[in-house]
Amino acid sequence: MTVHFIGAGPGAADLMTLRGRAILERAPLCLYAGSIIPPEILAFCGPETRQIDTAPLCLDEIEALFVAAHEAGEDVARLHSGDLSLYSAVAEQIVRLERRGIAYTLTPGVPAFAAASAALGRELTVPGVVQSVVLTRLSGRASAMPGAETLEAFAATGATLAIHLAVHRLNEIVDRLLPFYGPTCPVAVVARASWPEERCVLGSLETIVSIMAAEPEVRTALVLVGKALKPGVFRESALYDAGYQRRFRGRDMDDRLPEILRPIV
Repeated sequence: MTVHFIGAGPGAADLMTLRGRAILERAPLCLYAGSIIPPEILAFCGPETRQIDTAPLCLDEIEALFVAAHEAGEDVARLHSGDLSLYSAVAEQIVRLERRGIAYTLTPGVPAFAAASAALGRELTVPGVVQSVVLTRLSGRASAMPGAETLEAFAATGATLAIHLAVHRLNEIVDRLLPFYGPTCPVAVVARASWPEERCVLGSLETIVSIMAAEPEVRTALVLVGKALKPGVFRESALYDAGYQRRFRGRDMDDRLPEILRPIV
């Protein structure tokens, strides 16, 4: 018996991995967080799969379900939204499984920040502008941030910030970042990335609060801040420069360009 933790991705059913779908199809039991897992994802479960919404359950009760499945010799598909590597609450479940000697696997999913980047049509790293992305959040009731991990510390680097679970504190985010990025720095709020009701709101640190005030978002939205969201003129990557030689090129691009561009008849 194995507990299979699966990153369900940001929401769209066709963004879930093939490996995750295959596990759902064959697992006798699926545990999922009903508040954030779309019904379309659950449709990948087999016709005989028992589905249990864990949204109202505490960790002890979820552990009890793992133990019961282990005693019955039944695999479990444990669905989490997004990717398991970020804010998934998988770590504490794994500790309990290891304590009981229950096997588990982890199947990654498309993370929310990647889906948000795609929705915006923007790369989060731009040559000569920004080459780092910080995935972070604010201190909250469920988990406090370590003392050194502050918005100010990350902002001092100029990196693109992907701020999770904090859209309801947008005013605070703006106030804390203004001294570092300036009022014209681009900001995007992406709600329910890849869902049918996906919403992308673009503004700046100076305007985003008033824009969002007209139609607030309070739950599943990501706040992105950084110059990469509207880079303007920037240096193109050397990767595809005609004069840049690398392992898989090894020739003068000008020598083959006419051949590559010749229409296929």
